[in-house]
Amino acid sequence: MFGFGQLIGILKKSPKKIVFTEGEDSRILEASSRLLASNFLHPILIGNEEKIMNAAEESGFNIRGAEIIDPEKYEKMDEMVEILCELRKKKGMTPEKARQVLSQANYFGTMLVKMGVADSLLGGATYSTADTVRPALQIIKTKPGHSIVSSCFILVRPSATGENEVIAMGDCAINIKPSEDELVEIAGEASKCARIFGVDPQVAFLSYSTHGSGKGEDVDKMCNAARKAKEKYPDLPIDGELQFDAAVSPRVARTKCPDSNVAGHANTFIFPDINAGNIGYKIAQRMGNFEAYGPILLGLNAPVNDLSRGCNASEVYSMAIITAALANNI
Repeated sequence: MFGFGQLIGILKKSPKKIVFTEGEDSRILEASSRLLASNFLHPILIGNEEKIMNAAEESGFNIRGAEIIDPEKYEKMDEMVEILCELRKKKGMTPEKARQVLSQANYFGTMLVKMGVADSLLGGATYSTADTVRPALQIIKTKPGHSIVSSCFILVRPSATGENEVIAMGDCAINIKPSEDELVEIAGEASKCARIFGVDPQVAFLSYSTHGSGKGEDVDKMCNAARKAKEKYPDLPIDGELQFDAAVSPRVARTKCPDSNVAGHANTFIFPDINAGNIGYKIAQRMGNFEAYGPILLGLNAPVNDLSRGCNASEVYSMAIITAALANNI
């Protein structure tokens, strides 16, 4: 099952470049120094070179070898402005406005990914999720056939067998109240993400009802979404609506839904809304002793991920590896 060694092995075969939009942040600098000590992931730091080098020196981090790009001095800014104007011409983007927008590190860094200078981006150590997602939606855009960006968390803990137990949960961070069709997209993308981490997806659409034991609009939504997902992904084991106990407990599953091919051993959980999802993954993290990695953004044409503003350098390092590894699976 999953270990970071597997992802590092993937990256060693195909090294990537990752943009950090907050180049002066000490957590970013510490993570970058760790990455530079290896040869599988190369950091690009956005910001003023002198300020970044001074910040690294004051904190005692060796970032020699890192690529530092200052938006104010970027030699391809004219090309970048032209591309942004073309991408946003229907929104009335002008060259003057584009230069103003691209002076912001989150937009500038996202454009580096769009232009192929970098393979992926990690931001949000000092700003909101919306400030990471918005430029990605406007510049990177969603994959063909996708209408939304979604997210999942990968949760990992040691099991009694000595291997890691790994589960996926979506969408716990982006879509507040997804529709039936959006839940289908979320399930497909969460399953793809789960496979990257060694999970053979067994997908449960969660509810307060199991196969009609409860009634209501929310029950109908999850039941219908599960049915649509089965039609769209016929090779993917999917069931719903399921209560959480029926989804994970073989004993309960035998009683509540004995004919289910997923109930009792689900490992990829689709929540009805962000309220349930956010609560659910945090219960698993805090009371189930799982390490939670995410939110991992899904559905984009290139990997862009968001950090918690409360993150530490170790979390930045881990999320950088995860984000870059996604570049092989977009």
